[in-house]
Amino acid sequence: MPDTTDEATETDTAEPTAKAGAVEPTDDLVTTRHTLTVKRRKLDYTAQTGRIVLRKEVITDGKFDGYKPKAEVYVTAYTLDGADPTTRPVTFAFNGGPGSSSIWLHLGVLGPRRVISGDVNDPEPPPYRLADNPETLLAHSDLVFIDPVSTGYSRPTNGEKPQEYHGFTPDVESVGEVIRLWTSRNQRWLSPKFVAGESYGTLRAAALAAHLQERHGLYLNGLLLISSVLDMGTIRFTEGNDLPYTLFVPTYAAIAHYHGKHGKRKLEDVLREAEEFASRDLPWALQRGARLSASERSDIVRRLARLTGLSESYVDRVNLRIEHVRFFTELLREQGLATGRMDGRFTTWEPDGGREHMSDDASVSRIMGAYAAAFNHYVRAELEYVNDLPYEILSIDVNRAWSYSDFEGRAVSVVDSLSSAMRANPHLRVHVALGHYDGATPYYAAEHVIARLQIPDELRSNVETAYYPAGHMMYVHEPSRVQQSKDLAEFVRRSSNR
Repeated sequence: MPDTTDEATETDTAEPTAKAGAVEPTDDLVTTRHTLTVKRRKLDYTAQTGRIVLRKEVITDGKFDGYKPKAEVYVTAYTLDGADPTTRPVTFAFNGGPGSSSIWLHLGVLGPRRVISGDVNDPEPPPYRLADNPETLLAHSDLVFIDPVSTGYSRPTNGEKPQEYHGFTPDVESVGEVIRLWTSRNQRWLSPKFVAGESYGTLRAAALAAHLQERHGLYLNGLLLISSVLDMGTIRFTEGNDLPYTLFVPTYAAIAHYHGKHGKRKLEDVLREAEEFASRDLPWALQRGARLSASERSDIVRRLARLTGLSESYVDRVNLRIEHVRFFTELLREQGLATGRMDGRFTTWEPDGGREHMSDDASVSRIMGAYAAAFNHYVRAELEYVNDLPYEILSIDVNRAWSYSDFEGRAVSVVDSLSSAMRANPHLRVHVALGHYDGATPYYAAEHVIARLQIPDELRSNVETAYYPAGHMMYVHEPSRVQQSKDLAEFVRRSSNR
């Protein structure tokens, strides 16, 4: 266990004049000190956790009327003791959802402590365990984990509406403000700066790269995009949009291979065939529609069924269009099982063998308990932060109510924003981490988007990809966790320009 010591923490937030009888919210940060050994190297670091108050400039009758507290955002920051802030990188990290806290990246791969959750064939039993993480990115970069409003312990202030933060633009603005505040208060404007996001967090991260540049002149060194989705049109199965039906096929093939549907063929060979089919013949067939001849359709049905492990009759019945949750429910139906969505390696017994959509995603439910128990212990016993609010790990209500009003009538996409940020900042590098068994943000869809970034050829080398034999949270798979930690550390080192 790390050594911890109490230390009083003062806030540097200027408080506006409070209304009579009102209590102004204040930062409630708690500081502790810890030690971690990484390859015989002793890391002394400081952890600071708690909620910081976000304020908004108020203009009344055309006159400046002070800063109004709007939200209290929970953050956990780790900084290496004695490091030079002008050369020491700092990485701001969050997960996605939308509606997810940062617990997954925090305790799964990046932080100095990690949860032992187990994997597909060896799930960890309650009451679960924490362990030191010698592969932590803290050995190479300071870390700041951010929980967006209504996740973790983050909440609006009294009288404010949470819905004001549950949308694309206000989310980017509020998380961007947290990054600006932390950077300024900790005198880190000259530090190499990175933003790490997972899932919807990659969309947020790409938008932030542009927002921070344009709003604050804060230029990043790099983006760490884990399980990337930068264009929702590539993963949303909506009427008239055939793109996901093609881009998911290589992931279907990978999951089918994992569950024995391709015999002794190598995964690499299966993926190569699936990618070629998904890029050429299948899109052509879907565009042809009723103009396909009977023999042409029969050929497409046969090949799509063989790649995905589904029956030809099923592929024919769904009109060559395999929706992803349907696939996870159908693949192992005859065995009474459904595969996971976040990670197709996982399976669970399905109580209703005729169900259209699986009743549970085992790749989430099998690890949720471990993460919840680990964090709720860690935050109190080791970080010494006490808050009686429930820590919102993943809010379905926030996810369902999320507003994409900025994208009325078109797909949610940050491709233009990222392209613009890279053109304006040619030193911005992008690392994209992808899992072959990720059925939420499929790797081939990410490749499709990356290839369409509107950047000059000389900037193409600024984007790198890494692949892992695991799912959405690839760090659940221990070999992938270790390799990914090395890959992220190397990316930060190379991109720090020091």
